[in-house]
Amino acid sequence: MDPVSVLLAFFPVIAIFLLLLVYRVAADTAGFLGWILAALVAWLYFQTPLEVVLTSSAAGVVASLPIALVMAASIMQITLMQETGAVARVVALMKTIAPGQQTVQIMIINVGFGILLTSLGAVTVSILPPIMLALGYSTMAAILLPAIGYDALCTYALLGIPAVVYAQFVGRPVNEVGMYFAMYMPVISTCIALGMLQITGGTAMVRKGFLPALIAGVTAGVIAILMAKAGLVTITGIAAGLGVIAALVIYVKLTGNILQDRGLLNEQDLAAERHLSLARATSPWILLTVFSLILNSPGLPFFNLTFKQWAMPLEIIPGNPEKIRLLWQAYFWVVVCTFLALPIMRATGEQVRRGLKTSAKRAFRPILSASVFFAIAYIMQHSGKGVDWKLAVPANNMINVMAEASAATFGKFYAAVAPFLGLLGGFISGSETSSIAMLTKLHLSTAEKVGASGLVIAAASGIGGGLASVISPAKLQNAASSIDKIGEAPKAIRPAFVISMLITAVVSVMTMVLAF
Repeated sequence: MDPVSVLLAFFPVIAIFLLLLVYRVAADTAGFLGWILAALVAWLYFQTPLEVVLTSSAAGVVASLPIALVMAASIMQITLMQETGAVARVVALMKTIAPGQQTVQIMIINVGFGILLTSLGAVTVSILPPIMLALGYSTMAAILLPAIGYDALCTYALLGIPAVVYAQFVGRPVNEVGMYFAMYMPVISTCIALGMLQITGGTAMVRKGFLPALIAGVTAGVIAILMAKAGLVTITGIAAGLGVIAALVIYVKLTGNILQDRGLLNEQDLAAERHLSLARATSPWILLTVFSLILNSPGLPFFNLTFKQWAMPLEIIPGNPEKIRLLWQAYFWVVVCTFLALPIMRATGEQVRRGLKTSAKRAFRPILSASVFFAIAYIMQHSGKGVDWKLAVPANNMINVMAEASAATFGKFYAAVAPFLGLLGGFISGSETSSIAMLTKLHLSTAEKVGASGLVIAAASGIGGGLASVISPAKLQNAASSIDKIGEAPKAIRPAFVISMLITAVVSVMTMVLAF
Protein backbone atom coordinates (compact mmCIF):
# COMPACT_ATOMS: atom_id res chain seq x y z
CA MET A 1 0.00 0.00 0.00
CA ASP A 2 1.41 3.34 -1.08
CA PRO A 3 1.98 5.38 2.11
CA VAL A 4 1.30 8.62 0.22
CA SER A 5 -2.14 7.33 -0.83
CA VAL A 6 -2.91 6.29 2.75
CA LEU A 7 -1.82 9.64 4.16
CA LEU A 8 -3.85 11.61 1.62
CA ALA A 9 -6.94 9.41 2.06
CA PHE A 10 -6.94 10.11 5.79
CA PHE A 11 -5.75 13.71 5.41
CA PRO A 12 -9.15 15.51 5.36
CA VAL A 13 -10.23 13.64 8.50
CA ILE A 14 -6.96 14.36 10.30
CA ALA A 15 -7.07 18.01 9.30
CA ILE A 16 -10.63 18.47 10.58
CA PHE A 17 -9.74 16.73 13.84
CA LEU A 18 -6.79 19.07 14.41
CA LEU A 19 -8.83 22.16 13.50
CA LEU A 20 -11.54 21.23 15.97
CA LEU A 21 -9.62 19.85 18.93
CA VAL A 22 -6.30 21.70 18.80
CA TYR A 23 -7.18 25.02 17.20
CA ARG A 24 -10.83 25.07 18.37
CA VAL A 25 -12.15 26.24 15.04
CA ALA A 26 -15.97 26.35 14.83
CA ALA A 27 -17.53 23.15 13.51
CA ASP A 28 -19.03 24.69 10.39
CA THR A 29 -15.77 26.44 9.49
CA ALA A 30 -13.70 23.28 10.07
CA GLY A 31 -16.18 21.29 8.01
CA PHE A 32 -15.99 23.70 5.09
CA LEU A 33 -12.18 23.59 5.14
CA GLY A 34 -12.34 19.80 5.34
CA TRP A 35 -14.66 19.72 2.34
CA ILE A 36 -12.18 21.80 0.33
CA LEU A 37 -9.35 19.42 1.26
CA ALA A 38 -11.39 16.30 0.46
CA ALA A 39 -12.44 17.75 -2.89
CA LEU A 40 -8.88 18.70 -3.82
CA VAL A 41 -7.42 15.35 -2.76
CA ALA A 42 -10.10 13.39 -4.63
CA TRP A 43 -9.72 15.55 -7.75
CA LEU A 44 -5.97 16.06 -7.94
CA TYR A 45 -4.59 12.81 -6.49
CA PHE A 46 -7.29 10.12 -6.70
CA GLN A 47 -8.18 11.06 -10.29
CA THR A 48 -11.83 11.93 -9.63
CA PRO A 49 -13.39 14.22 -12.27
CA LEU A 50 -14.45 17.56 -10.85
CA GLU A 51 -18.00 16.86 -12.02
CA VAL A 52 -18.09 13.72 -9.85
CA VAL A 53 -16.68 15.60 -6.85
CA LEU A 54 -19.30 18.34 -7.07
CA THR A 55 -22.19 15.96 -7.80
CA SER A 56 -21.18 13.77 -4.86
CA SER A 57 -21.14 16.84 -2.63
CA ALA A 58 -24.63 17.80 -3.77
CA ALA A 59 -25.90 14.28 -3.09
CA GLY A 60 -24.33 14.43 0.36
CA VAL A 61 -26.08 17.70 1.15
CA VAL A 62 -29.43 16.19 0.13
CA ALA A 63 -28.71 13.10 2.23
CA SER A 64 -28.01 15.37 5.22
CA LEU A 65 -31.46 16.97 5.15
CA PRO A 66 -33.04 14.64 7.76
CA ILE A 67 -30.34 15.71 10.23
CA ALA A 68 -29.77 19.31 9.19
CA LEU A 69 -33.44 20.25 8.91
CA VAL A 70 -34.51 18.51 12.10
CA MET A 71 -31.94 20.62 13.96
CA ALA A 72 -33.47 23.74 12.45
CA ALA A 73 -37.00 22.53 13.15
CA SER A 74 -36.20 21.72 16.79
CA ILE A 75 -34.52 25.06 17.37
CA MET A 76 -37.58 26.77 15.89
CA GLN A 77 -39.90 24.70 18.07
CA ILE A 78 -38.15 25.36 21.37
CA THR A 79 -37.71 29.06 20.54
CA LEU A 80 -41.43 29.47 19.86
CA MET A 81 -42.21 27.52 23.04
CA GLN A 82 -39.96 29.90 24.95
CA GLU A 83 -41.74 32.90 23.44
CA THR A 84 -45.20 31.62 24.35
CA GLY A 85 -44.28 30.69 27.91
CA ALA A 86 -44.54 26.94 27.26
CA VAL A 87 -40.95 26.29 28.34
CA ALA A 88 -41.53 28.21 31.58
CA ARG A 89 -44.54 25.97 32.23
CA VAL A 90 -42.49 22.82 31.62
CA VAL A 91 -39.74 24.15 33.90
CA ALA A 92 -42.32 24.75 36.63
CA LEU A 93 -43.29 21.08 36.41
CA MET A 94 -39.67 19.89 36.37
CA LYS A 95 -38.90 21.87 39.52
CA THR A 96 -41.47 19.89 41.45
CA ILE A 97 -40.31 16.43 40.31
CA ALA A 98 -38.24 14.35 42.76
CA PRO A 99 -37.37 17.26 45.07
CA GLY A 100 -34.01 16.85 46.78
CA GLN A 101 -33.19 13.90 44.50
CA GLN A 102 -30.99 15.51 41.90
CA THR A 103 -29.74 12.19 40.53
CA VAL A 104 -33.29 10.99 39.84
CA GLN A 105 -34.17 14.36 38.32
CA ILE A 106 -31.19 14.13 35.97
CA MET A 107 -32.23 10.62 34.88
CA ILE A 108 -35.89 11.55 34.33
CA ILE A 109 -35.12 14.70 32.33
CA ASN A 110 -32.00 13.74 30.37
CA VAL A 111 -32.52 10.00 29.90
CA GLY A 112 -36.28 9.40 29.98
CA PHE A 113 -37.60 12.70 28.68
CA GLY A 114 -34.52 13.10 26.49
CA ILE A 115 -34.92 9.71 24.77
CA LEU A 116 -38.62 10.37 24.17
CA LEU A 117 -38.04 13.77 22.58
CA THR A 118 -35.03 12.59 20.59
CA SER A 119 -36.97 9.70 19.10
CA LEU A 120 -39.66 12.13 17.95
CA GLY A 121 -37.16 14.35 16.18
CA ALA A 122 -37.22 17.11 18.78
CA VAL A 123 -33.44 17.37 19.20
CA THR A 124 -32.65 17.52 22.92
CA VAL A 125 -29.50 19.57 22.49
CA SER A 126 -31.81 22.31 21.28
CA ILE A 127 -34.62 21.79 23.79
CA LEU A 128 -33.17 20.73 27.14
CA PRO A 129 -30.38 23.31 27.72
CA PRO A 130 -32.86 26.17 28.37
CA ILE A 131 -34.79 23.90 30.75
CA MET A 132 -31.66 22.75 32.61
CA LEU A 133 -30.43 26.33 32.91
CA ALA A 134 -33.82 27.43 34.29
CA LEU A 135 -33.67 24.60 36.84
CA GLY A 136 -30.47 26.07 38.27
CA TYR A 137 -27.82 23.89 36.63
CA SER A 138 -24.58 25.53 35.49
CA THR A 139 -24.10 26.61 31.89
CA MET A 140 -21.62 23.77 31.39
CA ALA A 141 -24.02 21.15 32.78
CA ALA A 142 -26.89 22.62 30.75
CA ILE A 143 -24.81 22.10 27.59
CA LEU A 144 -23.21 18.73 28.40
CA LEU A 145 -26.04 16.74 30.00
CA PRO A 146 -28.42 16.95 27.03
CA ALA A 147 -25.47 16.26 24.70
CA ILE A 148 -24.48 13.00 26.40
CA GLY A 149 -28.13 12.13 27.08
CA TYR A 150 -28.83 12.45 23.37
CA ASP A 151 -26.91 9.22 22.87
CA ALA A 152 -28.71 7.06 25.41
CA LEU A 153 -30.53 5.58 22.41
CA CYS A 154 -29.10 7.76 19.66
CA THR A 155 -29.43 5.04 17.04
CA TYR A 156 -33.21 5.21 17.40
CA ALA A 157 -33.32 9.00 17.31
CA LEU A 158 -35.47 11.00 14.91
CA LEU A 159 -37.82 8.07 14.24
CA GLY A 160 -34.85 5.77 13.81
CA ILE A 161 -33.06 7.77 11.10
CA PRO A 162 -29.54 6.54 12.09
CA ALA A 163 -30.80 2.94 11.92
CA VAL A 164 -32.52 3.69 8.60
CA VAL A 165 -29.30 5.09 7.12
CA TYR A 166 -27.35 2.09 8.45
CA ALA A 167 -29.91 -0.23 6.81
CA GLN A 168 -29.49 1.57 3.50
CA PHE A 169 -25.69 1.28 3.56
CA VAL A 170 -25.66 -2.42 4.53
CA GLY A 171 -28.51 -3.31 2.18
CA ARG A 172 -30.86 -4.77 4.78
CA PRO A 173 -34.45 -3.82 5.74
CA VAL A 174 -34.57 -1.45 8.69
CA ASN A 175 -36.57 -3.86 10.86
CA GLU A 176 -33.82 -6.47 10.50
CA VAL A 177 -30.93 -4.30 11.67
CA GLY A 178 -32.27 -3.09 15.03
CA MET A 179 -30.78 -5.94 17.04
CA TYR A 180 -27.23 -5.15 15.92
CA PHE A 181 -27.54 -1.92 17.93
CA ALA A 182 -29.95 -3.08 20.64
CA MET A 183 -27.61 -5.77 21.99
CA TYR A 184 -25.24 -3.02 23.15
CA MET A 185 -27.89 -0.82 24.72
CA PRO A 186 -28.36 -2.16 28.29
CA VAL A 187 -24.63 -1.77 29.00
CA ILE A 188 -23.99 1.41 27.04
CA SER A 189 -27.12 3.25 28.20
CA THR A 190 -26.16 2.52 31.81
CA CYS A 191 -22.63 3.79 31.19
CA ILE A 192 -24.08 6.97 29.70
CA ALA A 193 -26.34 7.49 32.71
CA LEU A 194 -23.36 7.12 35.04
CA GLY A 195 -21.38 9.48 32.82
CA MET A 196 -24.05 12.15 33.33
CA LEU A 197 -23.62 11.90 37.07
CA GLN A 198 -19.83 12.09 36.77
CA ILE A 199 -20.10 15.25 34.66
CA THR A 200 -22.51 16.86 37.12
CA GLY A 201 -21.06 15.97 40.50
CA GLY A 202 -18.04 13.71 40.15
CA THR A 203 -17.48 10.36 41.84
CA ALA A 204 -19.60 11.29 44.86
CA MET A 205 -22.68 11.77 42.68
CA VAL A 206 -21.97 8.53 40.81
CA ARG A 207 -22.02 6.62 44.10
CA LYS A 208 -25.16 8.42 45.25
CA GLY A 209 -27.05 7.92 42.00
CA PHE A 210 -25.78 4.50 40.94
CA LEU A 211 -29.12 2.72 41.40
CA PRO A 212 -31.27 5.29 39.54
CA ALA A 213 -28.69 5.32 36.73
CA LEU A 214 -28.73 1.52 36.56
CA ILE A 215 -32.54 1.48 36.44
CA ALA A 216 -32.63 4.11 33.69
CA GLY A 217 -29.93 2.48 31.56
CA VAL A 218 -31.10 -1.11 31.84
CA THR A 219 -34.75 -0.17 31.27
CA ALA A 220 -33.88 1.74 28.09
CA GLY A 221 -31.64 -1.07 26.86
CA VAL A 222 -34.05 -3.93 27.52
CA ILE A 223 -36.89 -2.07 25.82
CA ALA A 224 -34.61 -1.49 22.81
CA ILE A 225 -34.01 -5.24 22.57
CA LEU A 226 -37.72 -6.04 22.88
CA MET A 227 -38.65 -3.46 20.23
CA ALA A 228 -35.97 -4.82 17.87
CA LYS A 229 -37.36 -8.33 18.28
CA ALA A 230 -40.84 -7.01 17.59
CA GLY A 231 -39.65 -5.24 14.42
CA LEU A 232 -40.62 -1.80 15.76
CA VAL A 233 -37.23 -0.13 15.33
CA THR A 234 -38.48 3.32 14.30
CA ILE A 235 -40.55 3.84 17.47
CA THR A 236 -38.08 2.29 19.91
CA GLY A 237 -37.24 5.64 21.50
CA ILE A 238 -40.87 6.48 22.25
CA ALA A 239 -41.35 3.23 24.17
CA ALA A 240 -37.95 3.44 25.88
CA GLY A 241 -38.39 7.06 26.98
CA LEU A 242 -41.80 6.41 28.49
CA GLY A 243 -40.49 3.20 30.07
CA VAL A 244 -37.57 4.97 31.76
CA ILE A 245 -39.85 7.67 33.19
CA ALA A 246 -42.29 5.04 34.49
CA ALA A 247 -39.48 2.94 36.03
CA LEU A 248 -38.01 5.95 37.86
CA VAL A 249 -41.42 7.03 39.14
CA ILE A 250 -41.90 3.53 40.55
CA TYR A 251 -38.41 3.71 42.11
CA VAL A 252 -39.22 6.99 43.85
CA LYS A 253 -42.49 5.57 45.17
CA LEU A 254 -40.90 2.33 46.41
CA THR A 255 -38.11 4.19 48.22
CA GLY A 256 -40.69 6.30 50.06
CA ASN A 257 -39.41 9.57 48.67
CA ILE A 258 -41.55 12.48 47.54
CA LEU A 259 -42.37 12.40 43.85
CA GLN A 260 -43.65 15.97 43.61
CA ASP A 261 -43.48 19.05 45.83
CA ARG A 262 -45.27 22.19 44.66
CA GLY A 263 -43.85 24.13 47.57
CA LEU A 264 -40.69 24.65 45.53
CA LEU A 265 -42.47 26.91 43.02
CA ASN A 266 -41.91 30.66 43.14
CA GLU A 267 -44.30 33.37 41.97
CA GLN A 268 -42.84 33.29 38.46
CA ASP A 269 -43.50 29.55 38.23
CA LEU A 270 -47.05 29.95 39.50
CA ALA A 271 -47.64 32.69 36.93
CA ALA A 272 -46.43 30.31 34.22
CA GLU A 273 -48.91 27.71 35.45
CA ARG A 274 -51.77 30.20 35.36
CA HIS A 275 -50.79 31.32 31.87
CA LEU A 276 -50.75 27.86 30.28
CA SER A 277 -51.95 24.44 31.32
CA LEU A 278 -49.40 21.63 31.02
CA ALA A 279 -51.37 20.09 28.15
CA ARG A 280 -51.29 23.37 26.21
CA ALA A 281 -47.60 23.91 26.93
CA THR A 282 -46.60 20.45 25.76
CA SER A 283 -49.05 20.33 22.86
CA PRO A 284 -46.28 20.35 20.20
CA TRP A 285 -44.81 17.19 21.74
CA ILE A 286 -48.19 15.56 22.32
CA LEU A 287 -49.13 16.11 18.68
CA LEU A 288 -45.72 14.87 17.56
CA THR A 289 -46.12 11.68 19.62
CA VAL A 290 -49.56 11.01 18.15
CA PHE A 291 -48.47 11.56 14.55
CA SER A 292 -45.29 9.50 15.05
CA LEU A 293 -47.22 6.54 16.40
CA ILE A 294 -49.76 6.77 13.58
CA LEU A 295 -47.03 6.97 10.92
CA ASN A 296 -44.98 4.07 12.30
CA SER A 297 -47.61 1.70 13.67
CA PRO A 298 -47.24 -1.73 12.03
CA GLY A 299 -51.02 -2.19 11.99
CA LEU A 300 -51.62 0.92 9.89
CA PRO A 301 -50.73 1.60 6.23
CA PHE A 302 -48.98 4.95 6.77
CA PHE A 303 -45.39 3.70 7.23
CA ASN A 304 -45.61 1.72 4.01
CA LEU A 305 -47.04 4.77 2.24
CA THR A 306 -44.75 7.52 3.55
CA PHE A 307 -41.53 5.51 3.88
CA LYS A 308 -41.74 3.12 0.94
CA GLN A 309 -44.35 4.08 -1.65
CA TRP A 310 -43.91 7.86 -1.33
CA ALA A 311 -40.13 7.71 -0.97
CA MET A 312 -39.72 10.64 -3.42
CA PRO A 313 -36.39 9.49 -4.91
CA LEU A 314 -34.15 12.26 -6.21
CA GLU A 315 -31.49 10.92 -8.55
CA ILE A 316 -28.42 13.12 -8.24
CA ILE A 317 -25.91 10.28 -8.62
CA PRO A 318 -27.01 8.05 -11.54
CA GLY A 319 -28.47 4.79 -10.34
CA ASN A 320 -28.25 5.81 -6.68
CA PRO A 321 -31.24 8.05 -5.85
CA GLU A 322 -31.54 9.81 -2.52
CA LYS A 323 -34.94 9.13 -0.98
CA ILE A 324 -36.43 12.34 0.39
CA ARG A 325 -39.43 10.76 2.20
CA LEU A 326 -40.75 14.22 3.07
CA LEU A 327 -44.03 13.03 4.59
CA TRP A 328 -42.22 10.59 6.91
CA GLN A 329 -39.30 12.74 8.01
CA ALA A 330 -39.13 14.00 11.57
CA TYR A 331 -38.36 17.58 10.53
CA PHE A 332 -41.60 17.79 8.53
CA TRP A 333 -43.72 16.68 11.47
CA VAL A 334 -41.84 18.84 13.99
CA VAL A 335 -42.73 21.87 11.87
CA VAL A 336 -46.33 20.76 11.28
CA CYS A 337 -46.97 19.98 14.94
CA THR A 338 -45.35 23.21 16.12
CA PHE A 339 -47.57 25.34 13.90
CA LEU A 340 -50.67 23.31 14.75
CA ALA A 341 -49.87 23.93 18.42
CA LEU A 342 -49.44 27.71 18.12
CA PRO A 343 -53.13 28.53 18.70
CA ILE A 344 -53.24 25.93 21.49
CA MET A 345 -50.29 27.69 23.17
CA ARG A 346 -52.07 31.04 22.61
CA ALA A 347 -49.18 32.42 20.58
CA THR A 348 -49.48 36.03 19.46
CA GLY A 349 -48.37 37.28 16.07
CA GLU A 350 -45.51 39.21 17.64
CA GLN A 351 -44.30 36.12 19.54
CA VAL A 352 -44.30 34.07 16.33
CA ARG A 353 -42.42 36.74 14.36
CA ARG A 354 -39.84 37.20 17.11
CA GLY A 355 -39.44 33.45 17.59
CA LEU A 356 -38.94 32.75 13.90
CA LYS A 357 -36.36 35.53 13.62
CA THR A 358 -34.42 34.25 16.65
CA SER A 359 -34.56 30.61 15.56
CA ALA A 360 -33.30 31.47 12.05
CA LYS A 361 -30.28 33.14 13.62
CA ARG A 362 -29.66 30.19 15.95
CA ALA A 363 -30.14 27.46 13.34
CA PHE A 364 -27.97 28.64 10.45
CA ARG A 365 -24.59 27.37 11.63
CA PRO A 366 -25.80 23.98 12.99
CA ILE A 367 -27.48 23.34 9.60
CA LEU A 368 -24.25 24.17 7.78
CA SER A 369 -22.26 21.88 10.08
CA ALA A 370 -24.51 18.90 9.44
CA SER A 371 -24.62 19.41 5.66
CA VAL A 372 -20.94 19.83 4.96
CA PHE A 373 -19.85 16.61 6.70
CA PHE A 374 -22.25 14.53 4.63
CA ALA A 375 -20.74 16.16 1.54
CA ILE A 376 -17.27 15.07 2.70
CA ALA A 377 -18.47 11.50 3.29
CA TYR A 378 -19.95 11.28 -0.20
CA ILE A 379 -16.80 12.65 -1.85
CA MET A 380 -14.72 9.99 -0.09
CA GLN A 381 -17.21 7.24 -0.93
CA HIS A 382 -17.32 8.08 -4.66
CA SER A 383 -13.70 9.15 -5.11
CA GLY A 384 -11.90 7.52 -8.02
CA LYS A 385 -15.06 7.00 -10.06
CA GLY A 386 -15.29 8.28 -13.62
CA VAL A 387 -18.08 10.28 -15.19
CA ASP A 388 -19.84 6.94 -15.79
CA TRP A 389 -19.85 6.52 -11.97
CA LYS A 390 -17.88 3.28 -12.16
CA LEU A 391 -14.71 2.57 -10.19
CA ALA A 392 -12.13 1.22 -12.64
CA VAL A 393 -9.15 1.35 -10.26
CA PRO A 394 -9.94 0.44 -6.60
CA ALA A 395 -6.67 2.07 -5.47
CA ASN A 396 -8.16 5.42 -6.50
CA ASN A 397 -11.00 5.16 -4.00
CA MET A 398 -10.26 6.80 -0.64
CA ILE A 399 -12.49 4.36 1.29
CA ASN A 400 -10.78 1.34 -0.28
CA VAL A 401 -7.36 2.78 0.54
CA MET A 402 -8.39 3.42 4.15
CA ALA A 403 -9.83 -0.12 4.44
CA GLU A 404 -6.69 -1.77 3.08
CA ALA A 405 -4.47 0.27 5.40
CA SER A 406 -6.70 -0.43 8.43
CA ALA A 407 -6.84 -4.17 7.77
CA ALA A 408 -3.08 -4.35 7.30
CA THR A 409 -2.40 -2.34 10.45
CA PHE A 410 -4.89 -3.82 12.92
CA GLY A 411 -5.88 -7.25 11.57
CA LYS A 412 -8.55 -8.86 13.74
CA PHE A 413 -8.16 -6.05 16.27
CA TYR A 414 -9.88 -3.80 13.77
CA ALA A 415 -13.10 -4.81 15.54
CA ALA A 416 -11.79 -3.08 18.66
CA VAL A 417 -10.67 -0.02 16.71
CA ALA A 418 -13.93 0.51 14.78
CA PRO A 419 -15.90 2.08 17.66
CA PHE A 420 -13.13 4.64 18.12
CA LEU A 421 -13.22 5.40 14.39
CA GLY A 422 -16.97 5.90 14.79
CA LEU A 423 -16.32 8.22 17.72
CA LEU A 424 -13.90 10.18 15.55
CA GLY A 425 -16.42 10.25 12.71
CA GLY A 426 -19.17 11.50 15.01
CA PHE A 427 -16.84 14.07 16.52
CA ILE A 428 -15.96 15.36 13.09
CA SER A 429 -19.37 15.19 11.46
CA GLY A 430 -21.63 16.12 14.36
CA SER A 431 -23.99 13.14 14.30
CA GLU A 432 -24.18 9.36 14.44
CA THR A 433 -25.97 9.37 11.10
CA SER A 434 -23.15 11.32 9.47
CA SER A 435 -20.60 8.95 10.99
CA ILE A 436 -22.53 5.95 9.65
CA ALA A 437 -22.67 7.54 6.21
CA MET A 438 -18.96 8.30 6.29
CA LEU A 439 -17.60 4.99 7.60
CA THR A 440 -19.98 2.07 6.95
CA LYS A 441 -18.53 1.16 3.55
CA LEU A 442 -15.05 1.25 5.10
CA HIS A 443 -16.11 -1.11 7.89
CA LEU A 444 -17.82 -3.59 5.58
CA SER A 445 -14.77 -3.73 3.32
CA THR A 446 -12.28 -4.06 6.15
CA ALA A 447 -14.34 -6.64 8.08
CA GLU A 448 -14.44 -8.86 5.00
CA LYS A 449 -10.65 -8.72 4.81
CA VAL A 450 -10.13 -9.71 8.48
CA GLY A 451 -12.92 -12.32 8.67
CA ALA A 452 -15.22 -10.46 11.06
CA SER A 453 -18.91 -9.58 10.94
CA GLY A 454 -19.19 -6.35 8.99
CA LEU A 455 -22.71 -5.73 10.29
CA VAL A 456 -21.58 -5.91 13.92
CA ILE A 457 -18.50 -3.77 13.34
CA ALA A 458 -20.45 -1.14 11.40
CA ALA A 459 -23.10 -1.03 14.15
CA ALA A 460 -20.44 -0.68 16.84
CA SER A 461 -18.93 2.19 14.90
CA GLY A 462 -22.37 3.78 14.73
CA ILE A 463 -22.68 3.56 18.50
CA GLY A 464 -19.25 5.18 18.78
CA GLY A 465 -20.54 7.91 16.49
CA GLY A 466 -23.48 8.44 18.82
CA LEU A 467 -21.17 8.62 21.82
CA ALA A 468 -19.47 11.53 20.09
CA SER A 469 -22.57 13.61 20.85
CA VAL A 470 -21.01 14.76 24.08
CA ILE A 471 -17.82 15.95 22.38
CA SER A 472 -19.16 16.81 18.93
CA PRO A 473 -18.58 20.50 18.20
CA ALA A 474 -21.73 20.58 16.06
CA LYS A 475 -23.88 19.19 18.91
CA LEU A 476 -22.26 21.40 21.54
CA GLN A 477 -22.58 24.40 19.24
CA ASN A 478 -26.27 23.57 18.87
CA ALA A 479 -26.77 23.22 22.64
CA ALA A 480 -24.87 26.41 23.45
CA SER A 481 -26.70 28.29 20.70
CA SER A 482 -30.08 27.41 22.22
CA ILE A 483 -29.15 29.37 25.37
CA ASP A 484 -27.22 32.08 23.51
CA LYS A 485 -23.90 30.87 24.95
CA ILE A 486 -22.24 29.75 21.73
CA GLY A 487 -18.84 30.90 22.98
CA GLU A 488 -18.97 28.22 25.71
CA ALA A 489 -19.19 25.33 23.23
CA PRO A 490 -15.42 24.83 22.66
CA LYS A 491 -14.81 24.86 26.42
CA ALA A 492 -17.24 21.97 26.91
CA ILE A 493 -15.29 19.47 24.78
CA ARG A 494 -12.41 18.69 27.10
CA PRO A 495 -14.39 17.91 30.31
CA ALA A 496 -16.42 15.32 28.40
CA PHE A 497 -13.58 13.76 26.44
CA VAL A 498 -12.58 11.19 29.08
CA ILE A 499 -16.21 10.09 29.55
CA SER A 500 -16.70 9.46 25.85
CA MET A 501 -13.40 7.56 25.55
CA LEU A 502 -14.18 5.28 28.49
CA ILE A 503 -17.64 4.36 27.22
CA THR A 504 -16.26 3.78 23.72
CA ALA A 505 -13.69 1.42 25.26
CA VAL A 506 -16.58 -0.63 26.68
CA VAL A 507 -18.13 -0.79 23.19
CA SER A 508 -14.73 -1.87 21.85
CA VAL A 509 -14.45 -4.81 24.24
CA MET A 510 -18.01 -5.92 23.48
CA THR A 511 -17.35 -5.73 19.73
CA MET A 512 -14.30 -7.98 19.96
CA VAL A 513 -16.57 -10.61 21.53
CA LEU A 514 -19.56 -10.15 19.22
CA ALA A 515 -17.86 -9.70 15.85
CA PHE A 516 -16.20 -13.12 15.59
